[in-house]
This record gives sequence, C-alpha cells and structure tokens, in this order.
Amino acid sequence: MSGSGLVTLTRTGGLWTATLNRPDKANALTEPMLAELADIAEAAQEARVFVLTGAGKVFSAGADLAAARAGLATSPQWERLSGAIARLPGLSIAALNGTVAGGALGMVLACDIRIAVEGAGAFYPVMKLGFLPQPSDPARLAALIGPARARMILLAGAKIRTDEALDWGLFDRVVASDALQETTERLAADVLTASPDHAEAIKRLCTGTG
Repeated sequence: MSGSGLVTLTRTGGLWTATLNRPDKANALTEPMLAELADIAEAAQEARVFVLTGAGKVFSAGADLAAARAGLATSPQWERLSGAIARLPGLSIAALNGTVAGGALGMVLACDIRIAVEGAGAFYPVMKLGFLPQPSDPARLAALIGPARARMILLAGAKIRTDEALDWGLFDRVVASDALQETTERLAADVLTASPDHAEAIKRLCTGTG
C-alpha cells in the first residue's frame, strides 16, 4: 500500500485500488488529494483493472469548500484526473461506498462501471454554489442518463436517490455495503485473467473506437 494517507493505493497484480481516505471530512477533496489521484490514474495505464472507492460512509462530498472558494473549483486537475481515467485501456470501476457529490462525480462518470451501496445517492450543486461543472462532466452525464436528466442534476440541483440512479443508468448495480468489495472483485476477475490486448480491444468495441 502506498499514497499520502489521504489517498491510498493498493496494487495486487493487475488490480489497482485507489481509496479516498478522509472519512472525517466526508472524503472532501483538496488540491493535493486531487493531484495525487490524477498522478495515480495516469500511472494506472499499466493496470488491468482500476478501482476508485472511499473510506467511511461517503464516497466523496466533492471539493473541500474552503479549497473550492480558494480556486480548487476551477483547477485543471479535475480534467486531468477524469481524462486519465477515461483513457485507461483496462476496466475502470467506481465502487461507491456512499454518496458522491459535486466535482467528485466527474471521476465516477469517467469510469466504465459504477457500483454503489444501498443508500448511496448523487448530486452536483454547481448552480447553487455558483461554479461551473468541469468541462467534460455534462457530456458524460448526458451520455449516461440523457440531457433532460443531466439538466435536472446540474441546473435544478436534484439530489438523486439510489433507486433513481439505478433506474436512470447512473449506477449500474446496487449492493449491500458488505458486498461491495466482493462484487467489485467478481466484476474484475475476467479482465485480470485475460490478456491486456484482448481486454482493450473489447473495451474499444464497446465505445465504438475499435
């Protein structure tokens, strides 16, 4: 295990797991945490499976509000992180241990699969807080759930419950909290035993770039 402590990285063979580890602050992201996550995601181009998860009961509250007001809301690190995840040749999984909010939704949207625990929700209060979403987030959100529902989240500030997120396609599967790790590992199993080229080829076919 490595990392700063606020972000930890575990590598087991081809499986890389990055964990947000600031549970006392709902895993709110600071600039150093965001930069570290981006560094990890860029290095994970060699991983077969990359997992994002969090410690505690919340995946992430998004940007630390004090840091956001000091400039984090417009940091290029957000796009560096989501872009690195989107470029991963292997499988990327967001294993949501709880609600995802604000800018943290961007890294989740960039993943291939989103698994959430019961009771997890999602919201992105950019309208209320007076910030713009990160440039790639609205398009990724609309691609998953449609433009009208994306507007409900970004413009109307809707807070999406677990059942809605699953029904809309924002979450791909909902599991009990004690089954999150097992479910994630099961989804990763076939990719971990396949050749990297085979996995990348199938992923490209799924995105229409193969």
